[in-house]
Amino acid sequence: MLRSQQRGWRAILVALAVTAASVVPSGTALAADYTQSATQVSASQAQISFTPTTPALYVDVHYTGVPGLGQQNVRMTNNNGTWQHTVGSLTTGTVLDYWFTYEKNGPQFDTPHFTYTHGSGAGTVATPTFSPPGGVYSSAQTVTLSDSTPGASIRYTVDGSTPTASSTLYTGPISVPSTRTINAIGIASGLANSPVASATYTIGTAAGCTTQPDVPNFGPNVRIFDPGMSAGTIQGQLDADFNAQKDTLTAQFAERRVAHLFKPGSYSVNDNVGFYTSVAGLGQNPGDVVINGHITVDAFNASDAGNATQNFWRSAENLAINPAGGNRWAVAQAAPFRRIDVRGDLQLYPASFGWASGGYIADSRVSGLTASISQQQWYTRDTNYGRWDGGVWNMVFSGTTGAPATTFPTPPETTLGTTPISRDVPYLYIDGSGRYRVFLPSLRTNASGPSWGSGSTPGSSLPMSQFYVVKAGDTAATINAALTSGCNLFFTPGVYHLNQTLNITRAGTVVLGVGYPTLIPDNGVNAMQVSDVDGVRLKGLLFDAGTTNSAALLTVGPSGSSASHSGNPTTVQDVFFRIGGSVAGKASNSLIVNSNNVIIDHIWAWRADHGNAGTVGWGVNTADTGLLVNGNNVLATGLFVEHYQKYEVIWNGQNGRTIFFQNEMPYDVPNQASWNSPAGVNGYAAYKVGANVTSHEGWGLGSYNYFNVNPSVNAYHAFEVPNTSGVRFHSLLTVSLNYQGTITHVINDTGAVTQPGTVPSNVVNYP
Repeated sequence: MLRSQQRGWRAILVALAVTAASVVPSGTALAADYTQSATQVSASQAQISFTPTTPALYVDVHYTGVPGLGQQNVRMTNNNGTWQHTVGSLTTGTVLDYWFTYEKNGPQFDTPHFTYTHGSGAGTVATPTFSPPGGVYSSAQTVTLSDSTPGASIRYTVDGSTPTASSTLYTGPISVPSTRTINAIGIASGLANSPVASATYTIGTAAGCTTQPDVPNFGPNVRIFDPGMSAGTIQGQLDADFNAQKDTLTAQFAERRVAHLFKPGSYSVNDNVGFYTSVAGLGQNPGDVVINGHITVDAFNASDAGNATQNFWRSAENLAINPAGGNRWAVAQAAPFRRIDVRGDLQLYPASFGWASGGYIADSRVSGLTASISQQQWYTRDTNYGRWDGGVWNMVFSGTTGAPATTFPTPPETTLGTTPISRDVPYLYIDGSGRYRVFLPSLRTNASGPSWGSGSTPGSSLPMSQFYVVKAGDTAATINAALTSGCNLFFTPGVYHLNQTLNITRAGTVVLGVGYPTLIPDNGVNAMQVSDVDGVRLKGLLFDAGTTNSAALLTVGPSGSSASHSGNPTTVQDVFFRIGGSVAGKASNSLIVNSNNVIIDHIWAWRADHGNAGTVGWGVNTADTGLLVNGNNVLATGLFVEHYQKYEVIWNGQNGRTIFFQNEMPYDVPNQASWNSPAGVNGYAAYKVGANVTSHEGWGLGSYNYFNVNPSVNAYHAFEVPNTSGVRFHSLLTVSLNYQGTITHVINDTGAVTQPGTVPSNVVNYP
């Protein structure tokens, strides 16, 4: 990535409001101490919730307003850190006056009074649950559905379609004789329908997958921390790993890989996150693991010169952070921040205020201020922000409460109220019996806010006994044998050379990696191919091209795929591609999507612009295209593609959608004659929609150029699309970084030439 000069900004002052003293004189509640809510759960019931910022020994709720009752004083029930009490005997229009008494480090405190009017809010039916949960079974199953909302009924489908209020009414157990997906919604009078719950039952195809117990050996590169361990012991291991993974000059292309996994509980530690490091909680929901400290990425090294533009390949997921002074996550590409509950502020810029070039947040909540400041671009999906501040070129939000309104280009912010289709990543957790499972979140439509915002994430889970744990010494042959036997795959941190293609042929297969497991194809094979089947989930993998050219690193669906997967799409999430940098890699294409309805949720396809000696150059790390989409109804949320030598993205499928695109054209074009497209114009567009496409839409797309080898090089346009009313784009920009070369137009013949001074050329809407 291009390193740029530091950029200063004004100081941010955040004042905490102190509430007036209440009934109990022993303490005055601070607004920052807690969050609270009252929510309708049935026609006659409401649930009052109180979540302290730090754990409390007790929380009491006091309330008045229930007909026929005076003041009630009740000790609330602690549900994983959120204290709750259900109030009954309510009718529409009943007004509750309520307040709390809570303990904090010994003293007790009173809050101000709050009011709740029953029936004034929508209220939502609880999400239906499945027993047994979805998974792989050797024989037919009898499935029971249930809903915790009093008086609720359940409607369901068994063909993978989305259930509605007119779908089949659940009246008793459902027979599942063969593989199928059950979707269900809960319905109750006076309440909004529940979110759609989904469970896939794979019958009879995986009986041979008995590779390890449900408490497996994850190998030497997975650190598993227990709250019973001393903080000093844990901190020592975190620091040792960080020191090994910290340095940008020596660790960026090294082969060390590590994962830090925290069992449910509270920890007083600070985890500085270096290259190829994954940090994750092992609870079923983010609040099950609480870090009283920080999960930090910064411009750590003197060689970084205060900039964070090379802070790649690191992640944080599925935990809560209580960060004194805010949590810093100053990253560039391939550094997802998922399923995190930040109980305070979040800083996305380095402490030096130097440049950063990220980034991606999903399925998270930040109670305080999220400050991007010097981040060049950022995408946020299905999240709740207390407040957002800042933006340089391209800040995009979908399904994010608390996001700023669309003001592109001044400020450069683009906001969609919901995410049209999303499904959060599969993740490892420990159940109540101490066994490891992988949770599979349900598909969401028109989502807003985190999937766990109202409780547990809807979905199903699989036992680890149905996974093959891939560790050092495994070969393509052993991995394929596990797939053939019906296993899912859990890749542990490491580098894996493949002399044959990994073939994913079974519907519902999960391939989950932690600690940036890296797959390198040898002898020109394609690294991985997925059949045209339902519901494959790929997450947390790094494909690194080998020195013999591969036609593709990952292919989803064979050429000509035609099946519909709308009810259970394949998802490609936190999957990254690298051509060069580590070795002199070569691959014509990084990702080819032939199947329909695929969700591409956060990828970075990168032809390296820097790396180890001899691994980077116009004729060295060769690669034509980062992403080729031939399937219909494909959605990309968080698409990063950089430096490929021809069209970087080609989209031939109908009804495609992209929410956020970040691109840099190749730096190292030697001359204009070697870089002219078949369209008969200078250069290759970064994003090309096929000439036969009649329906396509994109929001928040930026392409930058930095032709530093030959600044006379020009690209005619960054976006090349058919001129038809069904092909629409919103919030597009181009930038010439340090004015090294130019882009004449933004999209087709529209938009001004890139300007001096690293200033964007913008197009608000096209056509």
